[in-house]
Amino acid sequence: LQRRQRQLVVDGAVRMAIAADDQLTLPTLERKGKMSAAQIATRKKTIYARSLNQDAYMRALERSELVFGIGPAGTGKTYLAVAHAAMLLERGMVERIVLSRPAVEAGERLGFLPGDMKEKVDPYLRPLYDALYDMMPADKVERAIAAEVIEIAPLAFMRGRTLAHAAVILDEAQNTTPMQMKMFLTRLGENSRMIVTGDPTQIDLPPNTKSGLVEALRILDGVTGMVTVRFNEGDVVRHPLVAEIVKAYDRDGKLARGLGAES
Repeated sequence: LQRRQRQLVVDGAVRMAIAADDQLTLPTLERKGKMSAAQIATRKKTIYARSLNQDAYMRALERSELVFGIGPAGTGKTYLAVAHAAMLLERGMVERIVLSRPAVEAGERLGFLPGDMKEKVDPYLRPLYDALYDMMPADKVERAIAAEVIEIAPLAFMRGRTLAHAAVILDEAQNTTPMQMKMFLTRLGENSRMIVTGDPTQIDLPPNTKSGLVEALRILDGVTGMVTVRFNEGDVVRHPLVAEIVKAYDRDGKLARGLGAES
């Protein structure tokens, strides 16, 4: 484990040094033969890292039991987490996939939504399904969900469980409370992988409520076995306009914080 941690530190240092030169992108380095992009492969599809931070993230997913992917929308942090889980399942390295997301977003609660539990959580988990259907045949996904090999588990229903032999993903983790986050992290069982994704700039919790993600990153900093990969607007792989939108909001947020500090 210590050797694995040292390797991640070395990988991170190399990528930080490379990133200091704006001309050295992952495609450039590949062309120069200095490194090859990390990949996630199933029988249906192979995904290659498209940025240095994606590369670091994908390698962390391979090596570590607990990985935090932090950053803005469009960076691939959630998609890659689900794709990696699908690969682990196909290879028999885990027995099931557990997908979870806080049920409180933009002021809505599951209790006030119509339908059974699956119908209630599906709108929240739709981004997670997208990667599953990309990496696995649709009929296999449907059968796996029916057999609970792929399980939809609202965060509120996770208490008291131990998740062994599973790839467990918590998405939109910025919308957890500290108590929910601690409860989730302590579900990790034998031979399991846990991936937590979120964007601390997109918190939908009620005013004056602490984010469990922000607190966990502070408390767990330096804990052996945990790796945090931070994305930025340079990692956005959606439409080019999305990257510009993210940059504009980042600039506005920094300006607002500066004005707040002066007042």
